[in-house]
Amino acid sequence: MENKMNRRTFLKNSALAGGALSTVGVGGNALLSSCSSETKPKIVPLKAPGTYYIPELPDMAKDGKALKAGLIGCGGRGKGAVYNFLDAANGLTVTAIGDTFKDKVDDVAASLAKDKNIVIPEDKRFIGLDAYQKVIDSDVDVVIIATPPYFRPTHFKYATDKGKHAFLEKPLCVDAVGYRSIAATAKQAAAKNLAVVTGNQRHHQRSYVESYKKIMEGLIGEITGGVVYWNQNQLWFRTREKEWSDCEWMIRDWVNWKWLSGDHIVEQHVHNIDVFTWFSGLKPASAVGFGSRERRVTGDQFDFFSVDFTMENGIHLHSMCRQIDGCDNNVSEFIQGTKGSWSSVDFTIKDLAGNVIWKYDFEAEKQYKQLDPYTLEHVNWINLIRSNQPIDMASQLAVSNMAAIMGRESAYTGNKFEWDSMIAATQDFTPADLNLTGKMDMSGFVVPVPGKGK
Repeated sequence: MENKMNRRTFLKNSALAGGALSTVGVGGNALLSSCSSETKPKIVPLKAPGTYYIPELPDMAKDGKALKAGLIGCGGRGKGAVYNFLDAANGLTVTAIGDTFKDKVDDVAASLAKDKNIVIPEDKRFIGLDAYQKVIDSDVDVVIIATPPYFRPTHFKYATDKGKHAFLEKPLCVDAVGYRSIAATAKQAAAKNLAVVTGNQRHHQRSYVESYKKIMEGLIGEITGGVVYWNQNQLWFRTREKEWSDCEWMIRDWVNWKWLSGDHIVEQHVHNIDVFTWFSGLKPASAVGFGSRERRVTGDQFDFFSVDFTMENGIHLHSMCRQIDGCDNNVSEFIQGTKGSWSSVDFTIKDLAGNVIWKYDFEAEKQYKQLDPYTLEHVNWINLIRSNQPIDMASQLAVSNMAAIMGRESAYTGNKFEWDSMIAATQDFTPADLNLTGKMDMSGFVVPVPGKGK
C-alpha cells in the first residue's frame, strides 16, 4: 500500500499563499512606510554588496558545452530532478541512470523515452547498491545524486574523486560520520574547481533571494532571533510486501527510517532551518528539544519535534516540525531584527510598529518564464559549469544539516547537544549487517524514548 502527499505541491501552495498583492519591483529599493522622512531609522547594511553570493536566475542557462548527466536514485525526487535538469538549458542529455531496484530504473527510462525522446540503453541502466559507481564511471560530465540521504556522502565522495560536477539533493547526511565526510569532500571538490549545487531550492527561489538581499541591506537591522516551521500531514509510506527482504523494505520505505532519512527534522525541516542559518550566517552552539511518535505507520521515527537552538552569538531560533494528519499546517520562516521583521508567509518586511516597509512583488516576477526554483537551481548550476566557475554549496548546507541532527538527537534523548561535541561524535547509522537480499537484525530499529538510553 502506498499513501502519498506531494511535498512539492504542498511547499508551493504554502510559500505562495501571500503573493496575490504586491507593491514594489522585484529588484527595486522602494519601500512602503507610514514614517515620514524625518523619522525613518538609519539603514546600516549587515554585509557590504559583493561580499555575499547572489545567484543569477535567468529563465534558462546560456548555451555552451554539451553536458551528459548521470542520475543516481530513480525515485520521485530523482525523476523530478532529472526533468528539472533537462528543462534548464539546451544541449543537455542523460546517458546513464542507476538505482537499487530495477523497477525504479525502468520507470525513469520509460518516462525519459516518452517525454524527452531520450533512450537509455540497457547497458547504461545500473541496478544495486553499487549502481552509483557504474553511473559515475560511464563517461558522464555531471551527476545528479538523489538517493536516500544515508547514501549521499559516499556517492558525493566517489563523484568528486572522479572529478564530476555534482547536484546533491538535500539533506546531505544523517549522522556525524556523514557530516564529516560531506565537509571533507566539499573541500576536495573546491580544490578541484568543481561546481557543487545542493537541493535546498529556496536559495534559487526569487522571493527568498530578494528577501535575503533586503535583509543584508539592513532593512530589519541586526538579526535577533527567529521561528521556523514545517508542519504538515504525514508523508507517504510503504507497507511491507511478502517478497521484500528487510533491507529492500526499508529502502523502499526510506522516508520513515531514521538511518536512511535522518528523520523528518533532517530530511524535510532542514529547508526551514537552512533559511535561518543562510540569512543569519550563524551556526547553532547548542540544541535542546523534545518530540515523540504518535501515529506513524511504519519505520522508527518521531512524528513531531520542537527545538530551541542557541546560536553561536547567543540569539535563539525556535524550530517546529510535525507530520500528523488532521492538524494545523504551516511551512514558513520568521526572522526578527532590531528594526523590524521578515516573514515568508507573505514575503513582507515590517518595522517594529507593524507597518509593511517592503513586500516582494509577485506581479513583477511574472516577467520571467521560469518560476520553478527546482529548475532554477539547475539553471544556475549549468551556467556555473559552462562558465568554468566553481561553487561549493555543500559546506553551507552541511551546517543546517548538522543543526537538524543536533535537534533530532536532543529530542530523541532529552539531553542538550552542543555543536563541537556533535561534529566530533562517533555516531554512524550504518546497519551492522547491511545486505540487500538476506535477513537483518531488526531489533535495533526502535523508536527512541527520551530520558532512556543513548
